[in-house]
Amino acid sequence: MNEDVEVEFVDHTEREARFVLRGVTPAFANGVRRAMLADVPTLAIDTVRVIENTSVMFDEQIGLRLGLVPLTTPLGEFEDGDSVTLSLDVEGPNTAYSGDLVCEDPMVEPADRNVPIIDLKEDQRLQIEAEAVLSTGRDHAKHQGGVGVGYRHLQWVEVVGDRGEFDDDEPEVLRGVIEERAAEHAVATDGEEPTDGQLVPTEAFDHDLTVRYPGKEVVVHDVPNAFVFNVESDGSMPIADLVAASIDSIGDRAGALEEAVSL
Repeated sequence: MNEDVEVEFVDHTEREARFVLRGVTPAFANGVRRAMLADVPTLAIDTVRVIENTSVMFDEQIGLRLGLVPLTTPLGEFEDGDSVTLSLDVEGPNTAYSGDLVCEDPMVEPADRNVPIIDLKEDQRLQIEAEAVLSTGRDHAKHQGGVGVGYRHLQWVEVVGDRGEFDDDEPEVLRGVIEERAAEHAVATDGEEPTDGQLVPTEAFDHDLTVRYPGKEVVVHDVPNAFVFNVESDGSMPIADLVAASIDSIGDRAGALEEAVSL
């Protein structure tokens, strides 16, 4: 990752995260968004060999469903174009789930084990072998590790004075994350004593600045070169790996362009 770029997580789980990216231009921030959608390689089933399918569903429909099952993809363990073999063998009466897929490589497994593939009745069977290939979202949407990526400016609030005694106390709605710079005027609305520099999600004060800064006139500013990202992963890799890989991919492409121009 570029040493000039700073990433600070506001909150996150394995699948969803909100973080602040600092030291980047709007163009770079958009590049990170696009990279998370299209440039970070993940494994996905690409070809299916049907050994037996006596279900009511056509082979092509089974293949489509299998291709949309996210597979765990350890960062740095595979190269572009590498493949692994998976197998599935389920007899009815039963339901074939993604968790029934067995991979030859123990590092690879379905990210979600309860995705239904097909409901099998008595005397029905589904037996397949499949090849999962490492590729990117540029080639096919099934390789998109980031399934929901958005960003907006990080903002800070300036207290410019007291609200007039007879001013209407109407809500001042702000959505996103603020960087606290007026802690002496802020009310602890999230159970944490306000301090300058802390990142505060606006839902902590119901998105209403009059709750955070009661009785104060405020002005909202964008923090230069700082953006709040909201990211959801399909489970193929942890959010932290997805973010790091997306930033690295931009650096790699920039390096390749620089080398091509200098020839």
